[in-house]
Amino acid sequence: MRKNLAKSAVVGVLSFAFGSSLLAAAPLKVVSSFSILADMVEQVGGDKVESLVIVGPEGDAHSFEPRPSDSKTLQNADLLIINGAQFEEWLPRLVASAGYKGKVIEAIEGVPLRAYEEEGEHSHAKESHSEDGHHHHEHHHGEYDPHAWQSLAYAQKYVANIQQALADADPDNTAYYTQRAAAYADQLTTLQANMQEAFAQLSANQRTVVTSHDAFAYLGQDYDIEFLPLLGASSQAEPSAKELAGLIEFMRDNQVKAVFVENTSSPKLLEQIARETGAKVGEVLYSDSLAKAPHPADSYLGLMQWNTEALLKALQD
Repeated sequence: MRKNLAKSAVVGVLSFAFGSSLLAAAPLKVVSSFSILADMVEQVGGDKVESLVIVGPEGDAHSFEPRPSDSKTLQNADLLIINGAQFEEWLPRLVASAGYKGKVIEAIEGVPLRAYEEEGEHSHAKESHSEDGHHHHEHHHGEYDPHAWQSLAYAQKYVANIQQALADADPDNTAYYTQRAAAYADQLTTLQANMQEAFAQLSANQRTVVTSHDAFAYLGQDYDIEFLPLLGASSQAEPSAKELAGLIEFMRDNQVKAVFVENTSSPKLLEQIARETGAKVGEVLYSDSLAKAPHPADSYLGLMQWNTEALLKALQD
């Protein structure tokens, strides 16, 4: 009897010691390059992850300049999650200045990317080529469109990659990450079905939209909407007078009804185009960044829902 008591006391002490060390296990410190990825990390990682972000809500990942505080954020990270496809041009400098030696995960890995060179069906800005066959439009990206999160189907790949990265970095919580990723994937699937149904209601002449920069082609691909960007892939480019005139002419000829400003772009040019063509300026679209909370677009799912409603509202009028 005494032996058993002693044994249970030892077991008690041991389980207390192990229990408290488990409780003290710090959450995985995951740094994401921009707000949309950070939200996905939070959805999959739950309370097992401390999610930090470099380019926060309403931040423009195109024109971003890293600050000393960003190096500090990255120095202590267990994991860095980025979009990839040359979306984060400033990242190599930041990684070098932070001396970050950890894993870098590209969330876009495995997504079939859309090549920019496949475009140029219209006579306006898109078809200005140089002798080497490349567009004059400055993309400030690589040859491929990095905005794949604008497709809910491709976002499933992002979520799977994030789940795998978290499980690899923290194998003890694999089941937890798997279960949360599956629940989140179900939400993406449901929203995608709803969006498919909603966009299917549009007639053929309600399917052309003008936006600030080339960020929505994957969304257009999914639901057969044509997005004509005023700028190239970079939100910082400026169209020439000739490109602008070409776009205005195209919009008049094709009765394009709606133009949309994005949350990280200046509205001036699009407002001018709307005045000259009679098109309506729709609600702000969220392309490369979440809205600042509280706002319906302060999560990735919320952003996709918000953009859908804004597009449908303008196109159906």
